[in-house]
Amino acid sequence: MHHTMRAALLIFSLALSGTLAAQEVSPAPPMGWNSWDSYGLTIDEADFKANASVLAGLRAHGWTYAVIDQGWYMRRPFGNTLQNRDYALDAHGLLVPALNRFPSAADGQGFKPLADWVHAQGLKFGIHIVRGMPKQTVADQLPIAGSAFHASDAADTADTCPWDDSNYGVRDNAAGQAYYDSMLALYAGWGVDFLKVDCIADHPYKISEIRQIASAIRKAGRPIVLSLSPGPTQLAHAAEIRQYGQMWRISNDVWDGWSFTHKRPQDDFPMGVRDVFERLPAWAGHAGDGRWPDADMLPFGMLAPHPGWGEARRSRLSLDEQRTLLGLLAMARSPLILGANLTRLDEATRALLTNKDVIAIDQDSHGNRPVEPLPARLQSLRAWVAEGRDGERYLAVFNLGERPFALHADWHELGLEPGRYEGRELWSGRRADAAGKLDIELPAHGSALFALRRLRRD
Repeated sequence: MHHTMRAALLIFSLALSGTLAAQEVSPAPPMGWNSWDSYGLTIDEADFKANASVLAGLRAHGWTYAVIDQGWYMRRPFGNTLQNRDYALDAHGLLVPALNRFPSAADGQGFKPLADWVHAQGLKFGIHIVRGMPKQTVADQLPIAGSAFHASDAADTADTCPWDDSNYGVRDNAAGQAYYDSMLALYAGWGVDFLKVDCIADHPYKISEIRQIASAIRKAGRPIVLSLSPGPTQLAHAAEIRQYGQMWRISNDVWDGWSFTHKRPQDDFPMGVRDVFERLPAWAGHAGDGRWPDADMLPFGMLAPHPGWGEARRSRLSLDEQRTLLGLLAMARSPLILGANLTRLDEATRALLTNKDVIAIDQDSHGNRPVEPLPARLQSLRAWVAEGRDGERYLAVFNLGERPFALHADWHELGLEPGRYEGRELWSGRRADAAGKLDIELPAHGSALFALRRLRRD
């Protein structure tokens, strides 16, 4: 066989194996819980277990990943600067759990005992890191495990994260790869199933470190979802980033407001529900094959005791706004990651999270797309359509206006084929009788989500 043909076959084989690996890790959008919206930097082992225990009760509905967000390595998470929060490091300068907060990590076991406990609940275990290498690791000239390199060989001391300068960036060289290889070998040994890496998908976009981390995960030999944050990731990077991550943020942090006023035009933190409608449409064709554009977390329920932004509070989103956000993310097949304090889960929020029909759209639909353009008289609305099994059609209509909207539209104006449809509205469970058009009243910031079947013509 000619060497060029062999090379082409090898490239095809590697591409195929990469696709299969992605499908094995996240064949559907990941669903789970993350500590940031309720605990910020401060969660400890007892609080994490309490939340994960509730999450285990939601597992039958698809909620699987229990993720400890930023700060698990800080001995003093309430310190007033990142520098005085006292990071816990091992002998090779890798982050390890702070023992005063995660006592099961004693005797050098790291998160393995906690991950084992999570797995015993039928869940998967995740952690958060900020890209790069702790400055203390470089200052102490620590050796990189499993290599002849030291920290200074890998660290890019001219590169720090704009909003977290506790780490140096990692160089795109053999030492940098060895550093990430050692990190992922450690975390895979603990039993980590999900790694959220921050300051890497935008502000700035660090493709060299994305590649290094993805390579290190493959070498570690454990299926680990790679979640890249924050956003908005630029659409120009879509083809590249989906080669490496299973999910990547297409928005900045989304918090519990319909919209927020920003002091500077270029400032998009925080984002509200309204902003997500502007971010998701361009990414509609990029969800699938184990790769999922990520519209950030669901800031529902009680956001306390120490949320990552703002004061402790119950989510300021109305029930209609929560349905709108969850319905939009489901129609776009975004990952679904809860932010609520699950130990204080109210029944209204539980009902949202256990709506099997809405979750099924997120987990098992296809052809998901926004309907563009809508007729001019519907300019305050947005609509998405998708397809289910056996010819079922999904239609979501959203009222972005500040007043109720009386919607009267033929199905074809809303992205469906002309004809008569019948089915159900999935939030209320009400039957939608056979009709050739849709006539409903949508509350301000509210929505309706239908599962429909087109009737055969007589």
